[in-house]
Amino acid sequence: MAERDLFFFERSTHRLDSLEACVKNRPPDVKRIIFLIGFMGSGKSTIGPILANTIGYNFVDLDVAIEHREGKKINEIFSERGEQFFRSIERTVLEEIAARADKTIISLGGGTIANEETLRYIKSTGIVVYLKISEDQIYKRLHAKGDRPMLRDENGTLLNGEPLMAKIRTLLDKRTPYYDRADIIMHTDDKKIGMTIDELTKHLRGLIET
Repeated sequence: MAERDLFFFERSTHRLDSLEACVKNRPPDVKRIIFLIGFMGSGKSTIGPILANTIGYNFVDLDVAIEHREGKKINEIFSERGEQFFRSIERTVLEEIAARADKTIISLGGGTIANEETLRYIKSTGIVVYLKISEDQIYKRLHAKGDRPMLRDENGTLLNGEPLMAKIRTLLDKRTPYYDRADIIMHTDDKKIGMTIDELTKHLRGLIET
C-alpha cells in the first residue's frame, strides 16, 4: 500500500503506538472528522476502514482505543466496573482522539451518543453518519455474539430468542432519537458493502476536505 496514513485497528490484534501515530499533534477541523454511529452489528467497524481507504482518511475504532487505554476488553470493563464507569472512560477517550484527529473516521460504540451532551459534541466536531439497520437484521447479526455486554441479562447470561429481541427493541427505542439526528442516514439492510461505500462517498462529497 502507498506510504499514507491508514490505520485499521482489529479487535484481536492492535498496537498502542499505531493509535498514537494516528492522532499525534493534529489540529481539530470540523470538516476533517467523520463519526460513524449505529447499533451493534450495523457494520461500523467493517465499513469504516473501507470508506477511509476510499476517501483517503485514517480510521479509529473507539472501542479498540478504550481497550488500549484500559488494557481490558470492553465486556471485562462492563462486568468489573459497570456501564457508568465505561461511559465516563468512553467520553474521555473520544475527546482525546477527536481533539487531535485529522482527516479521520471514528467508529463509535452503539450507545456512545445516547445522551444529549455527547451528541452535541460530535455534531459540533465533525460529520455524523448513521448506519441504520432493522431490528430483524440486528438480531440475525448478533444472536450468536458473546462479546456484547449490553446483550446480557443482569446476571451476565447471554440473551437469545425473544429476550434478546426484547432487549434490542428496548435499546433501539432509547437510542434511535439520537441516531436520527445524524447528518447522513444510510440504510444498510441487505445492501452490499461496495454499494454502501459508493453512496456514502457521494453524500460526503463537498462536506469534507479530501
